[in-house]
Amino acid sequence: MPADLDALVVLETLREAPERDRAEVDRPKLDWAAADWPGVENPAELQAQIADWLTQYANAGTRKTYGYALGLPAAWVDDLAGGIGRESTAGGPPGGRPGVLHHLAWFRWCASRGMDPRAATGNEVKAWLHQLDAAGAEKRTRQRMLSTLSAFYAHLTEAGVVPANPAALNRARLGLGSTARDASPTIRLTAGQLRALLDAAADLPNRTRYRDLYARRAVAVVGLLTLGLRVSELVGLDRDSLVLSGGEPMLRVLGKGGVHREVYLTNLAATALTEYLAERDRTSEAATPALRGRTSANRSPMIATRVGGRCSRFDINTLLRRVAVQAGPALAEVADKIHPHALRHAYVTIALEQDARIQHVQADVGHATIATTQYYDRGRRTRDTTAADLVAAAIEAVPGHPATSAAQPTAPAPTPAS
Repeated sequence: MPADLDALVVLETLREAPERDRAEVDRPKLDWAAADWPGVENPAELQAQIADWLTQYANAGTRKTYGYALGLPAAWVDDLAGGIGRESTAGGPPGGRPGVLHHLAWFRWCASRGMDPRAATGNEVKAWLHQLDAAGAEKRTRQRMLSTLSAFYAHLTEAGVVPANPAALNRARLGLGSTARDASPTIRLTAGQLRALLDAAADLPNRTRYRDLYARRAVAVVGLLTLGLRVSELVGLDRDSLVLSGGEPMLRVLGKGGVHREVYLTNLAATALTEYLAERDRTSEAATPALRGRTSANRSPMIATRVGGRCSRFDINTLLRRVAVQAGPALAEVADKIHPHALRHAYVTIALEQDARIQHVQADVGHATIATTQYYDRGRRTRDTTAADLVAAAIEAVPGHPATSAAQPTAPAPTPAS
């Protein structure tokens, strides 16, 4: 990291608290007014403008991802909106583990030049993008970072803070345009490879007395990801996200843009989840206690650490890599490329291979739009309008693995939908 960034106290003051019992940890608050931000006369004013933008996003994982991309301390972003999201989701980049491009996050890049971000022009944004390219940032990384920056400046423009959006650039000329011909970097997993992941998760080695708990949690994670969930959606689930609707067990998922959708549980996922929660409750010798300020134990995380805390996206990524390595030959060539989005990608591709209607797949995974299709009417959804069972059947039909019963899934005691 360049030496001149050492003066950027405002972006370094706040650190993530160590992973301890969240009920006993109060995150420190950042006094921006007393902080030093090179090139910015009134850091508190800029902080308020940033907070005003980020708190428009209902999903705490989105706020944290955007904040990290701009170079903000993850713990400060996590504390926005009075701590909303601190217990409801642990999405976003892990604290204390900055990536190799973190020093080139926009706010840090501006600070290293003593420039107020609100004074930036298109020339500065282009220079920043070229430096990211020179540092080895992939095209999709630069596209994502530019999109985040453009969203931030669009808000400042609307609020009258800046006269125009300096990040509203011609992406095609910058080589950042998206076309249908662009190949996805996400690996394509087959139904057989998903089955291998499930088997490997069940046999995950662990020499502690919590072996069964960890193995069943791993199976539950893989099983839930075969439903096409985003990793932020998975870690944001609470136990009371499991509901009954129309007589069917399903998950009420908070997706991008604060939009809720219903995800039907397959027999595969329901069994994995039931066994994990039963083992978790047995291990704790009681139902998981309610978090501080909550009156219901069901508001505890669906997927939890051994002591009942919420798993982060980093935790899920690490777990999947361990499972993939354990899977042996079936995933030997791609084990280092396994991540949650690969399973979401597999859901879509396998569903379409099984001739699922694209509108059903769109509704399952929560895509906002699909060309030539309209928004799917959630109120008309039934079990026949989800591709989930087709994907589960394809996994279970892999040779050497007997298919499970065709009976309706038995889900862990859901809360009836209102």
